[in-house]
Order: sequence, then structure tokens, then C-alpha cells
Amino acid sequence: MTQTNEQNLDMMLLAKFYEDNFMTTITDPVILRWYKDVENNLTFKVVAIDENDDTIEVQYINGDIGEYDNDTWYNSTFDYVEAPEDWSAPYDIETDDLGYSDPDTHKKPDQENMNISDMLDD
Repeated sequence: MTQTNEQNLDMMLLAKFYEDNFMTTITDPVILRWYKDVENNLTFKVVAIDENDDTIEVQYINGDIGEYDNDTWYNSTFDYVEAPEDWSAPYDIETDDLGYSDPDTHKKPDQENMNISDMLDD
């Protein structure tokens, strides 16, 4: 059974209607957790939750601070994401401030120019 172009169009319109009307955040805000605003393509982490004001304070990947009220949060298209690879760049944080005790960057050695003696401990 094959679908006609009209059926395909109906399915696409139904999917768009569903996305526009029912795709909202089902994730609760968690402090220090990273999220993505799918609709606006913004990445941010929650930095504070004020239970008294029902607000969620966020910090965007570029360092800007923002705030959402609970209604806005749950009516938006936010989803959990992994922390961005270089999330500290806009914050001007030194490596020491990140809590790392080893300053070595642990870069991968140039394996093309290595021999077996380079891999063995002396």
C-alpha cells in the first residue's frame, strides 16, 4: 500500500500541528544541568532556582544571564544536553579555577613519528 502525495502532505501538516501545539518541555530544571532551547537554538545551564518567585535563572553558552518563569519554562522546547566541549570559554576561567590538579593537557602523541621505545617507560 503506497501513500499518495495528499496523504503525505496531511501527515506532514499533522506533525507540524503537533510540534507547534504539544511539543513543550517535560524536563524539570536542575541546577548546573545543561539544556538546549530547540526552538531558538540556544544552549544554557541552570544556575539558580528561586522557589519564592517561581523563576529559573540560566546562563547561556556566551556568558549572558537570563531568567524564565515556571510557565515559560514548561511551555518552551527545552531538552537536556551534554555540557558543551568548551563551555568555560565565555567565562574567562583559568584551568586552575576548574579544579584540575594536573596542568598537563594530555594531548594525544603524534603516533606516526613514534617508535616502540617512545611507548615504553624508561
